[in-house]
Amino acid sequence: MRPAAILLDFGGVLADAPPRRTAPPGLVLRIFNLVNGVLTPGEIQRSLTEGASAYAAWRDEDWPDEMAQGEVWERFILPGWPPAAQVPVRGAVRKLSYEWAWRDNWALRPGIPSALEAAADAGVALAVVSNTLSGAAHRDFLDKAGIGHFFAVQVYSDEAGVRKPNPQMIWNATDELALPPKDCWFVGDTPRRDIVCARRAGVARAILMPSPRTAGEPTGPPPDTTIEDGFGLRTLLEKCL
Repeated sequence: MRPAAILLDFGGVLADAPPRRTAPPGLVLRIFNLVNGVLTPGEIQRSLTEGASAYAAWRDEDWPDEMAQGEVWERFILPGWPPAAQVPVRGAVRKLSYEWAWRDNWALRPGIPSALEAAADAGVALAVVSNTLSGAAHRDFLDKAGIGHFFAVQVYSDEAGVRKPNPQMIWNATDELALPPKDCWFVGDTPRRDIVCARRAGVARAILMPSPRTAGEPTGPPPDTTIEDGFGLRTLLEKCL
């Protein structure tokens, strides 16, 4: 069927970056200056790296609500820090979360601009549905990459208060588009979160676009279709048009 809209994940679908093993040096330096040296750069780096791992483990819970940015820092980063370090960080949570989420090495996946252009030319609405600590960072990257204007709606978990695989993420997007989920496609890179979310939301087509991290994710239901990249998405769309 011809889709009325295509909803796409951000990481692994629209853009991707190599795995990050440690916290960004720029973020470590910003926090070190913010706390006036109360903690060493090594202590900050260790807290951020261990906190990121603990946050990632929590994110695998089923039907999860999203934590507010401040709660993420309070639960995973700040425990054990002296008050003189905790207080200034609490006052800068939004900016620090943006820097934590931002990746200097994000790159659009092959064929994505081509697929988005084909959808726009065909009158197919486009939306982003993504789990993230900072939707603002994702929006800014999409604008910087020259594709932000394609999206009528962008739904991010830090703003929505829920995370995929909770289907409310997709329903938020389809509500804003004024379309029923059954008229939409969803494209993601993880069976455990994206395909499950698509199934629960009742979209017409659950599409898997594997990324380098897909094989390491927990298994989930099979997709309706598997494509390699944006070029594959464009081909699939053209067949339906």
